[in-house]
Formats: sequence, structure tokens, C-alpha cells
Amino acid sequence: MSRFVTAGGPPPGPARPEFWRSPLRGPWLTAVFGLILLFGVTVLFVTGLLSYASYNPDLARTNDETPDKGLLGFYLFPWPTSPYWIYRVTQGIHVTLGIVLVPVLLAKLWSVIPLLFSWPPVRSLSHAVERLSLLLLVGGALFEFATGILNVQLHYIFPGSFYTLHFYGAWVFIGAFVVHVAFRLPRALRAVRTDRAGTAAAVDRSAALVSPRPAAPTMSRRGAVALVGAGSGLLLLVTMGQSVGGWFRRTAVLAPHGQDPGTGPNGFQINKTAASLGIRTSDTGAAWRLTVRGGGRQTVLTLDELRALPQYESALPIACVEGWSTTDQLWRGARLVDLAALVGLERDPPQVLVESVQRGGAFASAVLRDNQVRDRRSLLALRVNGAVLSPDHGYPARIIVPGAPGVHNTKWVNRLTFGEPV
Repeated sequence: MSRFVTAGGPPPGPARPEFWRSPLRGPWLTAVFGLILLFGVTVLFVTGLLSYASYNPDLARTNDETPDKGLLGFYLFPWPTSPYWIYRVTQGIHVTLGIVLVPVLLAKLWSVIPLLFSWPPVRSLSHAVERLSLLLLVGGALFEFATGILNVQLHYIFPGSFYTLHFYGAWVFIGAFVVHVAFRLPRALRAVRTDRAGTAAAVDRSAALVSPRPAAPTMSRRGAVALVGAGSGLLLLVTMGQSVGGWFRRTAVLAPHGQDPGTGPNGFQINKTAASLGIRTSDTGAAWRLTVRGGGRQTVLTLDELRALPQYESALPIACVEGWSTTDQLWRGARLVDLAALVGLERDPPQVLVESVQRGGAFASAVLRDNQVRDRRSLLALRVNGAVLSPDHGYPARIIVPGAPGVHNTKWVNRLTFGEPV
């Protein structure tokens, strides 16, 4: 293999091995953090795929606005409605675990940082390929974790859609991650086993990560692992409350704040207020109508006529992509199957396009699958917890579907179109 650089020592600074003095760095510490991330990132990727599936992306571009996704946007399965808390759990795990792994990720990067400055920068073609894969791995990890945390906080400071950026970033990261694991896993397992056998010191002295002039230790390597674990544990305590909901939400100091709707029947979490989306009183006042279409028929209902239909109750939570969830709220309204029957689709009602008075913006409409329409718990809700919906919760009518992500529980609904292509 040809050499790119053959002569000359490293320049002063971080390219010199003696620049790095920590006595903690070595194969064992890097391997431990790497194995934790192997498990954690695998769970993150699986729950991320489940989150993608929950949007039922193959139904219509209304549900999936990712351009040119190709094979990356492969079909998974129709998202189920049972158990009704499925999205609350899968997305809660995805977001909470992502935050909990931040100290582990930073510690792993710290443990290998001397390798980023190794000299010569490129020794051969194979070495160049390896360093490029590491660039994609480290850059992809930082990008995915950073955009995910910003999304949890509702801070959209990055250009473009979070949904699209996070989707493509995930595939870049996971591709580099798989390649890295394939090459490094045997070495990591060997490092952990060697330490257990009591011969880690010999291994460490021969490793590139070990400082040739280490400083005096102030803690053990296991102490460093415990410290990182304590940081992750603290993040777990201040994050999981947003998914558990109820009283525990008070402990979720990292959950998005500033959208507290107050107390009372409508006093549970929201993402967007009616005012922030330009919903006017004239949109939802006396002139509001619900148009139901399908099977070549159409019917238009006033709010009083909608209230006159048989009303049913469902106890369901709201669970959002940002990871937060409410406890079960008691919703009351007309079943979607009954609304389909108004246009002659009472038997096996098909999918439905739900549209809102919201003017543009992401998820002003959504398509629900036929299994979601047919579930008897799926409602066009008019009331919650015994009270009329507040404007911020979608007055006069909103969708509530078991197991669906919050963005598909469309608010301020004014049109339902059953069965027609979208």
C-alpha cells in the first residue's frame, strides 16, 4: 500500500502523543463507552424507525414530506391503534434515551480524541477511508443528537425541516455506525475481557490511546464510568417526567416550557397555540362548518348538527414527537365510523384525509389509515374532561386516535374526505 506521508515528525501540540496526559484513556474505557453506545444507539434507531412508521408515510405526501427518500423510506407496516399507548412508549423511549446517552457520547469522544490528531493525518488509502468513515460517524452522531435535543425544546434554529434533516442524518449516521461496529466490536470485546483477566495494563501500554507521559491519576477508570453514569442518571430523572406525564411532569426540567395552558379540564400540554398559527375567531365561530365527503357524496354539518350525532367517550393521551405525553384525557365526540356512514361508507370505511382551518404550515392536514378510522375509540372530539375544547386544544373539533402521534390528532378540523386519492 502506498504511503501518503513517510517522513517528518508530528508538529508541536495535539499531534504529539505526549500532549495528552490523562491516565484514564485506554482501550478498556473506550470499549466500555462504545458497548453502551452500541446498545443505546441500536434502540434509538429501532424506535426512530417506529416513529417513522407511525406517520403511515406510504399513504400520502401529506404524511411524509421527505423529498426523494427512495429506498430509505421503505414501507414498514400499517401503524396499529392497540395498545393505545404504543406511540407514547416508543417515542418516549426514543427521546429520553437520546438525552440520557449524551454524557456517554461525550465521554466516548473524549476518550478517543487523541486519535483525531494522529500523525501523519493520512498514512495510506485504507487509512484515509477509515478516517472519512469516522468523520461521518462523529459528525452524524453530533448532528443527530443536537437536532433531536433542539427539537425537544422546540428551538428550530437549523435551516429546513427538522423532520427531513433528522431523517437523512439518521441514515448517514447509522451507515457509518454499522461500518465502525463491524471493524471495532471484536477489539472492544477483547479489551473488556482482557481487563477482566487482570492484564489490562499490558494492553493499555501498547495502545495508541495511552499517554506516554501520563499525569498522576485523580480517579480510577471505573470511577470515570461511574461519574458518566451518574450524569446519565440525572438526565433520566429530569427528562422522563415529560413522557410519564401527570405529577411527574414537574420533574421534567428539560421538557419544553412556555406552553402551559393553565388549570382546569383543558389544562394539559400543547405545542402550538391557536394564536401562533393564525387561527382567528371567524375561522371557528358561528360560520364554522364541517364538510364530510366520500363515495361521491357530501354533507355539511353545523356545530349543533355535529353535537346532535351520537356522542361517545374515549380515554386517550396526546403523545408528541418531542417526547412529551399527557396522561389519559377523557374525550367526547362523534366516532369517525359514524361520520363515514353519513356519506354511505358505513361498511369498512376507508382512509380519511383530515383538513384543518389552519392556513398552511406542517401538518395542517393528515391522512389516517382505514384501521384508525374503524377503531371505535377514534373520535372527532368536541369536548375533553367534561368541558368544551379550548381554542388551543382545537375548538370546535379535533381528531383523537389511539396510538397516533400528536401531529395526526389534527386540531380545528373543518373537512373530512373518506376514500378518495390524496
